[in-house]
Amino acid sequence: MEKLRILLVDDEEDFIDSLVKRLKDRGVDAVGVTSGIKALELLSVQDFDVAILDYRMPGMDGVETHRKMKEKCPHLSIIMLTGQSVSDLGVQGLELPDENYIVKPVSIDNLLKIIHESHLRRRKEL
Repeated sequence: MEKLRILLVDDEEDFIDSLVKRLKDRGVDAVGVTSGIKALELLSVQDFDVAILDYRMPGMDGVETHRKMKEKCPHLSIIMLTGQSVSDLGVQGLELPDENYIVKPVSIDNLLKIIHESHLRRRKEL
């Protein structure tokens, strides 16, 4: 399997730390940040294949972060992560391009599968 660079964005620092560790234990190059602003700053100096964004974050939420990431890095595959069902996200979430949505909690195996599928689909689109 191709080694992907993953950017994780979630305001829950313990969750990010745990997920980064679990991904690294499986040989995935993962970096985590706790806000959309930090993610955009990091994207200015590093390249990533896939970003996983929490839908609800204080300040810049996942939807706004998604839009700004796509402006900066159109090649980036983005997966939205939420603690609520996709149907509860409302119209705002539906305005996003066709991306994956994952509802917490998610198993590490399922997350890895979705990461690779999302990245492959994005590469075919470009």
